[in-house]
Amino acid sequence: MADTIEVKVPDIGNYTDVPVIEVLVKAGDHVDAETPLITLESDKATMEVPSPQAGTIKSMAVKVDDTVSQGSVICILQVEGAAGGAEKADAPEKSSSAEDSRSAQGSGEEPPASAAPAPAKPSSPKPTDAGGKPGQGGGTVEVKVPDIGNYTDVPVIEVLVKVGDAVEAETPLITLESDKATMEVPAPEAGTIKSMAVKVNDAVSQGSLICVLQTGAAAEAPAAREEPPASAATPTAEEPLAEEPEPVNAGAEEVDEQSLLMLNALPSEPIPPPKAAPRGAVPHASPSIRKYARELGADLAAIKGSGPRGRILREDVQGFVKRRLRGEGGGATGGMGIPPIPPVDFAQFGPVETQALRRIRKISAAHLHRAWLNLPHVTQTEDADITDLEDFRHAQNSKRGVKLTLLPFLLKAVCRAIDEYPEFASSLTPDGQGLVMKHYRHIGFAADTENGLLVPVIRDVDKKGVVQLAKEAAELAKKARAGKLSPDEMKGGVFSISSLGGIGGSHFTPIINAPEVAILGVSRAVMQPRWDGSTFQPRLMLPLSLSYDHRVIDGAYAARFVVFLSGLLGDLRRLLL
Repeated sequence: MADTIEVKVPDIGNYTDVPVIEVLVKAGDHVDAETPLITLESDKATMEVPSPQAGTIKSMAVKVDDTVSQGSVICILQVEGAAGGAEKADAPEKSSSAEDSRSAQGSGEEPPASAAPAPAKPSSPKPTDAGGKPGQGGGTVEVKVPDIGNYTDVPVIEVLVKVGDAVEAETPLITLESDKATMEVPAPEAGTIKSMAVKVNDAVSQGSLICVLQTGAAAEAPAAREEPPASAATPTAEEPLAEEPEPVNAGAEEVDEQSLLMLNALPSEPIPPPKAAPRGAVPHASPSIRKYARELGADLAAIKGSGPRGRILREDVQGFVKRRLRGEGGGATGGMGIPPIPPVDFAQFGPVETQALRRIRKISAAHLHRAWLNLPHVTQTEDADITDLEDFRHAQNSKRGVKLTLLPFLLKAVCRAIDEYPEFASSLTPDGQGLVMKHYRHIGFAADTENGLLVPVIRDVDKKGVVQLAKEAAELAKKARAGKLSPDEMKGGVFSISSLGGIGGSHFTPIINAPEVAILGVSRAVMQPRWDGSTFQPRLMLPLSLSYDHRVIDGAYAARFVVFLSGLLGDLRRLLL
């Protein structure tokens, strides 16, 4: 038996008209209990609203940039085995409300009346005074983690202040991140940070000590002194307390270097960290984006968000890491220590127009640039005599329904040459200390499309005949031009062929399709006079350009490969040996 329930926004304290910054599901999606449905963002926290139980989304009632309050309908959920109608449907909603209200408590929002006893406003934890009552005279206050529901060992993802900082009431001190929400813990009143008890990556629970805050008149003294003298009760002009904003993340430089090391592109000169946001200006990002940024070593404080209200999206994090790898905005050198090309205002010379790169071209450009920088390319050239092969091909085209191009013959010849020289079907291990020898023969071929260069892969070339290879190549090329290639149809190749024969030109230097170690470039065949020992004969010669990774393949090995390949194309009978 199936029934439907309305999933509503749970108790989120006194907040109303909270914007929806992410819709994580759509109509028709199957969800489990506790699967996040939407992400809300108040001025204190980012929180996810989960599904109360398993089922299928029948319809959505909200979209990005909508504003919602407690009780607003999020979606209609069709649940399986629901009995008792509305009574049973209400129970999960109440459970979800209680669960999310606990997240809301830790996020700096009002706790619901039905929740466990908690301070009236968790975002401003009630301090325990070690040297006087808050707001009276002066003393020290231990600032502790407020009621954050049933969560324990919640990680500290940001420490926003340091010893000696002067803070106002409600100034964020640290940022916590549970599996439901990101929340800030603010200062209960104005004062000066005397000592910090937590650091990034510490795990805290309700009641854990965050810092000791010097309050009242004593807070006006320089924080570096344990017992400030009376003469220092008022700050001097030479020692301003909080005029210079401190970075949100003091370890931003280490974070960026870690990101560069991870992607094997650390520049020769360290890139200075970008100017961080002032204290209190904590970047808006969902818990999943914060986790993603930490995994990449990206400093959220240095990233400008492109989402609603400046929220940081996944694409913003990816773009930040790519720019750091290229060295943009951070020093005199680009990626790999290469000086960047200085920008030029071309409009000063005449009319200009800027066009956005197509998505496929941007992806392939980054891949080719990475391969060119990381792989030491060497190109070996050779001319193959394909006079007899072309005579045979044209004779077969007149007899068969399928058109035989030069490509299927190249595929078979390359496959046979790899069998003779197997290192051309290998890849370096990630540590560069070994070779992965591949015993399958999947070969890719470059297809020129309106959207850019695509490389479909034909599986098991060694097990297929020329006619079958011709059919598969034609089908894949057609799908590439139509933009219908699936990701699986462009994966798994051990070697690639790039043919410019239909366009023209002689030899060229193709870029290796990493993690492969070689690629064959084919240019237009031309008729040339060749000496047969007694006279010159007209022969159709095919220019071949073999680029290879010199870390894996040396020059002699590559020369033998391309000469062997040329011999196969010159005499098809050798393919049978």
